[in-house]
Parts: sequence; structure tokens; C-alpha cells
Amino acid sequence: MAELPQLICGWHPVLEALEAQHPIEKILLRKGISGRGAEQLLRIAQERQIPVQEVPQEKLNRTTRGQHQGLIAFRALLPNPDVQDIVAQVFESGQTPFIVLLDQVSDVRNMGAIARSALCFGAHALVIPSRGSALISEDTIKSSAGALLHLPLCRVWNLKDSIKSLKESGLHFFAVHEKGSLQPHQADLSQPMMLMMGSEHEGISPAYLSMADQSIAIPQTGPVASLNVSVAAGILAYETFKQRRG
Repeated sequence: MAELPQLICGWHPVLEALEAQHPIEKILLRKGISGRGAEQLLRIAQERQIPVQEVPQEKLNRTTRGQHQGLIAFRALLPNPDVQDIVAQVFESGQTPFIVLLDQVSDVRNMGAIARSALCFGAHALVIPSRGSALISEDTIKSSAGALLHLPLCRVWNLKDSIKSLKESGLHFFAVHEKGSLQPHQADLSQPMMLMMGSEHEGISPAYLSMADQSIAIPQTGPVASLNVSVAAGILAYETFKQRRG
């Protein structure tokens, strides 16, 4: 079978890809479209937990010069493994799980840089919500210097449920934000754990902060209020590596 392009445009190609169970990352649908075809599309997308974003015609026109007919799907370039399966495999191998969670990090370069640091310092998986995260495109993979080809990327429909499940599996939940109570060296990062970084603009959502077992803040000086999320992720990933090597 010929390789599908990353963008799939038009009603027949998109519905055909969905029915053939091709991995789809998200769908753009022109606002105001209705009818039997739209109902079928939304039903399949809901069953497969694929985000559908209603957008104006201009957004679709900027995304592609092709004949999109008001509908564009983005084919997933990477597999979508189950984070629970990864954690189970890590435990079975005698290692200590280290999972990085990202709360709606939307910048492609930040996503790539975080993946690169996570892989270099021993993370076992990167977990992101299906909605609101940077699209995993060729540019994202390039920004990661190829790290995303080696580090499992788990896209989850409900991040809160994933956190609950990981906590039940024995992982300690650290949230990293500027008002955290611990400095990195004070946190026990050698235990089975997950580390959450927040979005570039809003930080970590209050709903996730309330679930954290402990919070971490990176001490700093100077007039700038906070570090870039990819820099902060690199610092925490290195501290984790250092503690586990020690």
C-alpha cells in the first residue's frame, strides 16, 4: 500500500482513512458543515477518540492549497503506545519508571527540545493530551533531533484519568511550577515517578496541580519571571538522571 501523506484532504479520502483504521492525530472541519457525512465523521472520531476542531474556511486554506472540501485530517507520524504497558514493561525489566507529562505544550520547538532532554536523561515515555498539544509533524521530529523516533510518545484522550491510573500503579506525581514547595535536589526523583511540565502560557492546570503528590520549583535570580518550559524540563530531567546515577 502506498504511504499516505501527512495531510488527508476531502470527504472521501478522510472517511476512507478513518474506516481503514489509519492512525489520525486530529481533524479540522469547517464551521457550519452538517448533514449525514458530518454525523458519520463525528461518530467515528468520537469512537476512536480523535480530536475534531471546527475552524473557519481561512484556517483550512492556510493549511493546504489542495481541494479540502472543508475537511482535513492529520495522519499520525508515530505510533501511539499505551503508557500503562510501558510502565509495566519498565517494572518487569527491573528499572524505575520515569514518565514526563506535558500539559498542553503547544510550541513545536519546545515539544522537540523536551523530548530530546527526556531521552538523553533516561525518561521512559512522554505523555501528552490529544487536544491542545503541538502537532507531531516532521518539524517536531526534526526539532527533537530524532528523539521522538526513539522515545515512546503516548497521546491520551483524558490526561486526568491517565494520572490516576499511573498513581495507582505506584508512580509518585511531581508537578513543576514556580510556586512549588521543593527545590529539585530536595525531591526524591529516584523513586517510580511522573514529572509534569505546564504549557508555555498558562502553566499547569489547577485540576492537575490538585492531584500532585508534591510540587517542585527551580530557584532562579534576575528580572525574568520564569524559565522556558523546555529549559525547565531539561533541568529536571538531568536532576533525575543525577539522582538515579548516584
